[in-house]
Amino acid sequence: MPEVLEVESYRQLAETVVGATIRQGWSDSYAAKKLLTSTQWSRTVRGLTITGTGRRGKLMYLETDGVRLAMRFGMTGVLLVDSATGIDGLFYGPLTYREQWIRAGLEFSDGRRLLLHDPRRLARVEIDPDLSLLGPDALTLTKAQFATVLAVSRGEGPAIKARLLDQSALAGVGNLLGDEILFRAGIDPRTPVARLTPAQRAALYAAFTRTMRTLQRRGGSHLGDHMPGRFLGGLCPLDGGAMRSTVVGGRTTYWCAVHQK
Repeated sequence: MPEVLEVESYRQLAETVVGATIRQGWSDSYAAKKLLTSTQWSRTVRGLTITGTGRRGKLMYLETDGVRLAMRFGMTGVLLVDSATGIDGLFYGPLTYREQWIRAGLEFSDGRRLLLHDPRRLARVEIDPDLSLLGPDALTLTKAQFATVLAVSRGEGPAIKARLLDQSALAGVGNLLGDEILFRAGIDPRTPVARLTPAQRAALYAAFTRTMRTLQRRGGSHLGDHMPGRFLGGLCPLDGGAMRSTVVGGRTTYWCAVHQK
């Protein structure tokens, strides 16, 4: 599943087309679902020159000499430039690439193609996306921003796992990163945000920054320390405790019954 680390690798790959001019673009009806019509992408992109790249959380975008062009990658979306990919493969995605799974793309005047590949048809293209709908980016999150992420206006607030997955509060964390951060912090993912102690909040921020740095170096969100125990009947790789599972924030969640309190 492409989370902030994978999408950052896509952005880095997209840097290779900066300076190229778009000859034509295309999108199928699935990738164009956020557009006014299925042909809006092809009509808009023709003749634009790529001037830069950017990313906010899981949203990658291309700066042009006209409008900003963006892509969301859903559950199994991968970016390709011709046959080059930014990653080796996704944890829940395919390890092969097929022409029928290409949902949208750009062809440049030099013959290269930038392609959105997605078997599950959940990836989307966008034109001039509203970045204000997204929270601060997970890879550049400051301590002050993190305090805002954990703010609760009333009541106990949502479960901490659900808050970490809320893209309007914090952009970029997905299911695997959320579980890994809480595993490292020793926090039960079901804990309401307002119940977190000052010590837990400090541990959570430390685990957050360490997780982002370590997993980016390792090469992906699927390479966390909790992953060997991420299955029904699994045991915690840290202390051998039983790994529990339930749905939190709409996503299947795993945590250790012993050290995550």
